[in-house]
Amino acid sequence: MWKINFSTAAARDLHDFSRKDSERIIKKLKEAAKDPYHYFDNLVNCDEYKLRIGDYRAIALLDYDEKLIFILKIGHRKNIYKKLFR
Repeated sequence: MWKINFSTAAARDLHDFSRKDSERIIKKLKEAAKDPYHYFDNLVNCDEYKLRIGDYRAIALLDYDEKLIFILKIGHRKNIYKKLFR
């Protein structure tokens, strides 16, 4: 099982969601921590990976040596990529 760490921005994003959405995101992240290769997709021309959670996306870095998932941002799919690459 991989460890999950949140950036300050990701923790703030998670706090801003409704309780129902936050619980769903946490549940999916825990499920993905069992086998990240199956759940995360590599972003084109980037080191980051995305995790689909309904209409939301979690953008993360995967450290294979440390078995660590570092969540950078969490947001709605329509604007998460704009926020990430500014």
